[in-house]
Amino acid sequence: MRTLYRDAALADATGPELRVGVSILVAADRIEWIGPVADEPPLIDDTTVVDASGSTVIAGMVDSHSHLTLPGGAHWIDRGFDPPHRLLEVAEHNARLQRSAGVRWARDVGSPLGDDPVDGRYRALALGVRDRWSGQREYPYVRAAGTWVSRTGSLPGGLSVEVEDGDGLLAAAVGQLDDGADFVKLYLDGPDRDTSPFTVNEVAAVVEAAHARGARVTAHSGMLPGARVGAQAGVDSLEHGFQLDSDVAALMAAHHVALVSTLAVLESWRTFGRTTNLARFVEPPRKADIAARREWAHESVRLAVRAGVLVAAGTDFGGGSLRANHLAWEVECLVAAGLEPWQALAAATRNGGQLLGEPDAGVIREGGPADLVFVHGDPLSDPAALWRIWLVT
Repeated sequence: MRTLYRDAALADATGPELRVGVSILVAADRIEWIGPVADEPPLIDDTTVVDASGSTVIAGMVDSHSHLTLPGGAHWIDRGFDPPHRLLEVAEHNARLQRSAGVRWARDVGSPLGDDPVDGRYRALALGVRDRWSGQREYPYVRAAGTWVSRTGSLPGGLSVEVEDGDGLLAAAVGQLDDGADFVKLYLDGPDRDTSPFTVNEVAAVVEAAHARGARVTAHSGMLPGARVGAQAGVDSLEHGFQLDSDVAALMAAHHVALVSTLAVLESWRTFGRTTNLARFVEPPRKADIAARREWAHESVRLAVRAGVLVAAGTDFGGGSLRANHLAWEVECLVAAGLEPWQALAAATRNGGQLLGEPDAGVIREGGPADLVFVHGDPLSDPAALWRIWLVT
């Protein structure tokens, strides 16, 4: 069966201009042809024609920082200790939310361990979710880390694989790859906020081991010390990057380290109450602190862009208070930080695909998958258009 989506505008996030009067012919879930309405190929009998006029088509989006098995909300840390069967139900709900929001690729950057051992080891829940969803178009395509790897005392006990030194770090990272992780997630904010929990050489050893197996390494980095170590060690990406300076941005560019922005997390903190049970683990952020962190985080994005660093967009849903259908919020935040709307859209589409090393992710091309999202409005001038989704294929 074929479907022709007729007379849409096209925003491919390669520049600030819309292409108008575009039709797209889809067959067997692949894009067979793209071109002007006037040049449409002859239609055969089984072709369904969809009037897409008045809408704009973008590529299926890529959430480059998600936690599929966690629901989000202000009590996200508590939720990480929910029973595994409940967290798997959450993942199913999150998949529906993501698809309805036009997110076709999810990069899971950490999930709790399950309670069903495989070869004597407990695997991160997202690895099983990825495998079960594979090949099913009603679900997002998933690339997943295992669970978080951190120095003891960095995260609430029992939420991550905790290690004491560099040898333990390398062993834990290799263990995650043995479990089937697509990439390793390190936690570079340590118990001491002024010091990275691991050295450059210790992190570089993990990078070397992962790259030797065709895998990648990413690092949680909310603070400057960890960001500097991750950039020097050549991790593939830094998550959050709320505290960069020009030197770290230059290191990232030199070592081809991407930045995965999660600016909307800071916006979501504005609604935290002082009574949230987040206080059981960390002090809830104060308004003055949020404002200062927001200013530095926005400047960090600008520094990265000026240095030529690849910027991809993520929600941090499940690992923060956002939900699985909030990627449009992150695009709006990137524009507020100073990116042009087309650059922010690229962060949520093609840049995410580049980060994943997936040439079909976040792009629209003949021969590629028909992962199309139709919105109303022009996302190249108005990022709020991403909230106005009409159709997801």
